[in-house]
Amino acid sequence: MTAPSTAPAASRGGRWIQEWDPENETFWKETGEKVARRNLLFSVLSEHIGFSIWTMWSVMVLFMGPEYGLTPADKFMLTSMVTLVGAVVRVPYTFAVAIFGGRNWTIVSASLLLVPSVAAFAVMKPGTSFNTFLLVGLLAGIGGGNFASSMTNINAFFPLKKKGWALGLNAGGGNIGVPVIQLVALAIIGASGGPRVLLGIYIPLIVVAAVLAAVYMDNIASVKNDTGAARDAAKDAHTWIMSFLYIGTFGSFIGYSFAFGQVLQNQFGRTPLQAAYVTFIGPLLGSLIRPVGGWLADRYGGARITLWNFVAMAGATGVIVVASTQKSLPLFTIAFIALFVLTGLGNGSTYKMIPGIFQAKAVAKGLEGEEAASYGRRLSGASMGLIGAVGALGGVGINLAFRQSFLSYGSGTGAFVAFLAFYAVCFLVTWAVYLRGPATQTSTATAAEAKPQLSYVEV
Repeated sequence: MTAPSTAPAASRGGRWIQEWDPENETFWKETGEKVARRNLLFSVLSEHIGFSIWTMWSVMVLFMGPEYGLTPADKFMLTSMVTLVGAVVRVPYTFAVAIFGGRNWTIVSASLLLVPSVAAFAVMKPGTSFNTFLLVGLLAGIGGGNFASSMTNINAFFPLKKKGWALGLNAGGGNIGVPVIQLVALAIIGASGGPRVLLGIYIPLIVVAAVLAAVYMDNIASVKNDTGAARDAAKDAHTWIMSFLYIGTFGSFIGYSFAFGQVLQNQFGRTPLQAAYVTFIGPLLGSLIRPVGGWLADRYGGARITLWNFVAMAGATGVIVVASTQKSLPLFTIAFIALFVLTGLGNGSTYKMIPGIFQAKAVAKGLEGEEAASYGRRLSGASMGLIGAVGALGGVGINLAFRQSFLSYGSGTGAFVAFLAFYAVCFLVTWAVYLRGPATQTSTATAAEAKPQLSYVEV
């Protein structure tokens, strides 16, 4: 048997790897790991800039003072709609990897980021109507799609035992685009610069990311033309269960990233500069900790880490409710940043669960070796985009909840109470589906049905 070749083969549209077997340890050590790490690096770069463009309106609204004529409710509506588009486009972006190839779609998706950036540069000035801002903000949502295609692509490059680390690093490197654009904005605000300066920095970076993807990334031929995998993943109940849990982790991360600065301004009277000084800290720590969540899940099991992470998220949210009612800015800020860290840990652990779940299903079907690994890669890669899309909808819910809470109560306290209840439900779902032992199943359950339940504990 010949070893799989990693030489990019000449084909339509660029560099192609015709055979790829990361579960083969010899192949992985000799050639596979080097190729996978190179693709991971440039995938992170493109996804990082995509996250920055997606969340740039969390920064833009800090620049938009009274002269722009927008109310706090208008701003929450704007960021909600940007988050919504970012969630929805993750579905076609997942299919795009199978249709065009991971490298090819990375080039296209990076280049598309020029559209919202140039449009925002053109309209960002007082006197522009709210509807125009809303339309241009919707364009920025395409940056959210880069995550889905990137995760689907990178999932195919790494063996199961490395997926938690690799996917955590890929996602964490992308997520960190949120605090980076907020840090850059802080420097610009501090230097009395305007939002167009911010956009002027990112437009050339987009071009660089697209060019580097073209030069250094590869397509995996076995991933291409497997659009049926997404349909199969959509029929699996675990795709939707994990989507629900991901609403609690990533939905919280992206929703709070958009809303944190606005809450500080509207509830605690912070100026744009004062808000910007702390807004980036939570997303930064949440992004940096995400690979740690994946690593912990690799070592102790994603379901266990996810379960106790929801307990901690509920505890941090309870502290925020107390701080909000007592109007304690220091306690509120510390607890909110702690909540960001926990969302990052949960992001890493939930995404590690996905390939483990489908691998367990493959074993339960009686599949072995490469056949089982191929089944797991196929369905987990397809499900990741769908899970990422639904999870991002949590960010929409968070911003709409804040909007309603400020309209009804003049503060975000009501929204935080709702989030606390939601985390409790996430805890119960994680325990009931992935950690409850077979002894709690009905007596009519067969041994074959119990086996995958036992293996889910380790995912």
